[in-house]
Parts: sequence; structure tokens; C-alpha cells
Amino acid sequence: MMAAMQPSDASAAALRNDALIDRGLIRTWLGWGFVWLLVFPTLGAVVSTKFNYPESLGGVPWLSFGRLRPIHVNGVIWGAFSTLFIGLCHYVVPRLCGVRLWAERWSHGLLWVWNLNLALGSLLLAAGFNRGWEAGEYPLITVAVIFLVLLALTVQFLVTIARRTSPPLYVSLWYLIAAFIWTDVNLVLLLLGPYHIPGINNAAWHGLFIHYVVGLWITPAGYVLIYYFLPASVRNPISSHKLSLIGFWSLAFFYPFVGIHHYLYSPITEWAQTIAIVSSMMLIIPVWTVIQNFFGTMVGRWSEIGRNLPAKFLITGSLLYLVGCFQGSVQALRSLQQPTHFTDFVIAHSHITIFGTFVVWALGGALYVWPRITGAGPARFAPANWAFWLITLGIASMFTVLAAQGLQQGFMLMAGAEWMDTVSAIRPYWWVRTLTGISMDVGLSLLVVTLMRSSLRA
Repeated sequence: MMAAMQPSDASAAALRNDALIDRGLIRTWLGWGFVWLLVFPTLGAVVSTKFNYPESLGGVPWLSFGRLRPIHVNGVIWGAFSTLFIGLCHYVVPRLCGVRLWAERWSHGLLWVWNLNLALGSLLLAAGFNRGWEAGEYPLITVAVIFLVLLALTVQFLVTIARRTSPPLYVSLWYLIAAFIWTDVNLVLLLLGPYHIPGINNAAWHGLFIHYVVGLWITPAGYVLIYYFLPASVRNPISSHKLSLIGFWSLAFFYPFVGIHHYLYSPITEWAQTIAIVSSMMLIIPVWTVIQNFFGTMVGRWSEIGRNLPAKFLITGSLLYLVGCFQGSVQALRSLQQPTHFTDFVIAHSHITIFGTFVVWALGGALYVWPRITGAGPARFAPANWAFWLITLGIASMFTVLAAQGLQQGFMLMAGAEWMDTVSAIRPYWWVRTLTGISMDVGLSLLVVTLMRSSLRA
């Protein structure tokens, strides 16, 4: 159908779709996302210097590792990635549904509530307010506001989808519905979990919560973006609707059980650990099906990818996703987790997936949308391409270094080495980790500046 559409028909359809979106609203959401991209990942590079120099930044409590790291982790999840994702949803949903966003005026207020709440939550973390669950450290008031904003956005998007002009649901909308509903439920767990679940069950529920953030929020949110922006940027229909359904339902079926794979060899019941291992291995199914779908979409378009910046980011994120998810599945095996548990091997996995895949996909979506909502035309290729390589080489090198460092430390400990001897052995890796983080931050800054300058010229 897409191939048969005449240029005049495509232009008319584009004009109709453009009339459905609020450019100023989307621009402001993305603008805030760019701000958080400059702040929270950079904070991670600053924090990483403390591995080699624990006393850096002085003895000021609010500059200590225990306070800055949660700001970095939560800020990347809810600030850098989620803010960009929500802004891009305001572009995707009306265009796929053929109607304007329901109660669009809500989003103007939700925008400010969301971002001021993130700023307040970061200040409270710096002041020492921390609820103890990794990736869930924000104080109760901050979590409550995040929950209420996402709940309001869920209502907006669901009503808009219910009012769509065409009955079939494109796969991006499947994942969007799932991401918001699953996360609304998961945030109820975060509201109650840290102080209301006793003993070892608290650790088990935290394992579920943190993986629901990654697998039932960030992952389907990323799929929303790449399933929309990859076909749009290369002007090719998605390769297989059937594969997209296999990917969706296998993610929904297997991911809810993987959280306890971080607690192998713990007092948590053995059958729960085994279910987590099996489910982790089964996640190869959704990963490989969606990757096959993305590569199939590129058939006949590979020659264009060099100068197609949105597609370049999206496909690169897919390649990193394949590597990171394979590592994530096999590290759930007891034989591999024994040397890697509590080492930077696990941190390598989290960085290549959260940043290398999902933040990179969000950047690809932003590169596609920003010229279209500002009227600026495509971003200047040379600086944006430099940004791409700084980001890509930075995250790929960081993953390699962290994985190698984790394996070395793990096998040293298994061989009976003293813990401090392992720390001394891996210190050089931490220097490289900081340098790769700086490369990524410089790339992000260059990309944001390039987009801002293009919009100012318009």
C-alpha cells in the first residue's frame, strides 16, 4: 500500500497528519529531554572518577558517591530517556490514530509537573532522602508524582487510541499501551515495596521491580520508537507484522519472571531462581524476532544508512541491543553468574542496553522529529555524525572494558585472591571507563547543540 501511494497522496496525508500535532508542546518536551541528556549522563562520568579517587569532590555529603549515583541512575531512566519518549509519543500517537491527542491541554501542565518533580527528586536525593531500592531511590513524594503524571498520560493515550479513525492497531501502539499500563502497576509496587515487604521477600520484590522498569517500561517504550521511526526514516514498511506479534507476546510472557536472576545463590527459594534463569534464556525469542524485523525493514535501504542519521542511530542501537541482550541472558546462568555476580560485568550489561540501545533509539527518534516540528530542516550532517561516532565508540568501549574488568575480578576472587588485590588490578579499567563516559557526554552535547543551532537558524 505504501509503495502504491502517489507523491501527491503522500504529501496530502503528511499535511493532514501534521495538523494533528502540537509542535510547541512536542518541542518543549524534547527540549527538557535534551536538558536531562546533558545533566544526568554527565553526572555519571563525574561519579566514575570516585572509583580511582574516592575523596574527589571533597568530603561534602551531597557530593558523595552514595548520593550522586542514584541521581545519575534515576535521572537517566526518568529524565533523559523517559522525557524524550513521552515527547515523541505526542508525535507518534496522533499520527497513528488520525486524531488529535485527547485532552491535549493536560500535557502542557503535565510537562512542567514532570520536570520540576525530577529536579526536586534529584535535590532530595542529594540531601540524603533515599528509599533504598536501586533505580527506585526517589523519595515517596517524587514517586507519587511520577505515578500520577504517567497515569494521566495513560488515560490521554488510551482515549486517543480508542477514538482512532482506523480499527487496526500498528505495533507501536501495542507496545505503548503495554508500557504505560505495566508501569502504572509497577509504580504501585514501588510506592509500597521498600518499607512494607519484610526480609528476603523485599530483595525478591526489588529484583522484580527493577526488571519491570527495564523490561516493561524502557523496553516496550524503545520498541514504540524504533517500530515507528525506522520505517519512517528509511521509507520502507515494517518487514513482518507476524514477527512483531511474536516479539510482543513473548516479551509479555517471559519478562515478568526474570527479576530474581540477580539473586542466584541467595536464600530465595530455588524454584524461583530456576524460573528466572529459564525465563532469561527464553528472552532470546523476543530479542531475535524484533532484530530480524528491523534488519528486514532495511532490505533495499542499507546503502542509504551512511547519511541517514535517524536510521543510523536506530540500527546501531539494534546491534548493541543484540549484544547486550545475549549477554543478559547468558549471565543469568549459574555457571557464568558465579564469577560475574557483584562485578562490573553486570554494569556493562546495564549500560549497553539502557544507554547503548534505548537512549540511542530515543536520539534517533528525536533526530527525525526535531526538524519536522521546528521547520529547521535536517541537522547539519558533519557535527551530528561526529556526535554519532563519539557516542557509539564511547558506549561500545565502555561495555568492552567493564565486561573484561568484571570477568578478571570474578575469576581472581574465585582463585582465592584478596578483595583489595582485585581492586588494585582493575583500577586501570576504571580510568578507561571514565574516558569512554566523557566521549559519550561530548557526543551528546555536540548533538544537542547541533539540533539547537539548526532550530535557531529556522
